[in-house]
Amino acid sequence: MTDLLNLWGESLPQLLLATLKVTIPLSAVAFALALLIAVLATAMRLSRVAPLRWISAVYVWLFRGTPILVQLFIIFYGLPAIGVTFSAWTSAIIAFSLNTGAYAAETLRAAVHSIPRGQLEAARTLNYTGPQMLRHVIAPQALRIALPPLGNDLIDLVKGTSLVMVITLSDVFQVGRQIAATTFQPLALYTEVALVYLVIFTVLSWIQSRVERASNRYLRSSNA
Repeated sequence: MTDLLNLWGESLPQLLLATLKVTIPLSAVAFALALLIAVLATAMRLSRVAPLRWISAVYVWLFRGTPILVQLFIIFYGLPAIGVTFSAWTSAIIAFSLNTGAYAAETLRAAVHSIPRGQLEAARTLNYTGPQMLRHVIAPQALRIALPPLGNDLIDLVKGTSLVMVITLSDVFQVGRQIAATTFQPLALYTEVALVYLVIFTVLSWIQSRVERASNRYLRSSNA
C-alpha cells in the first residue's frame, strides 16, 4: 500500500500538468467553439431557406453518424494527402468542436421546438419583434431546457479528449500510459488517471447544478 501511495504521489504532478496543459484548455476551447457552431447550425435548421436547412441537417448527420476517432484521423492524417495540414492541437480542436457542435445543435433545436406555440403567438399578438421574442420568450426557456444535455455534452467532451493521444498529443491519459510503461504498474496508473477524470467530472457536475438552479431562479423571477 505504501508503494502504491508513493507511486501515485510521484506521478500525480505529471498527470496534473498534462491536465492543465492539454485536457482542460482543449475541452474549454472546443466546447466554446462547439456552442457557437451549434447556435449557427440551429439557426440554419430553423430557417425558412431550404438550402440552409439542408446544409445544417447534413452537418449534423455527418458528425453524429461517424466516430470522433475517425474524424480525428481524417483531419490529422487524411487531409495532408490533399495538401491541407493542421497541427495536432488544431486538429483536435476542429474535430471536437465540430463533433460536439453537432450534438449541441440537436439539443438546441429540440429545446426551441419544446416551447409551446401559444407563447410565440401571444408574443406576436403583443407586437414583439423578432429580437424581443428571442430575448424574452425563446432564449430563457430554451436555454433552461438545454442546460442539462449541454452539460452532459461538455462532460463527454472532456472524457473524449483521451483520444488525442492517437494524434501525438500528450494528455493526462497518454502521460499515464507512459508512466505505466516505465513503472510496469498499469493498474495503479490507470486507476489514478480515472480518479483525475472523476475529479473533473465532479467539479463540472457541481457547476452544472449551480447554473441550472440560477437559470430556474431567473426564469421564476421573470415570470413573477
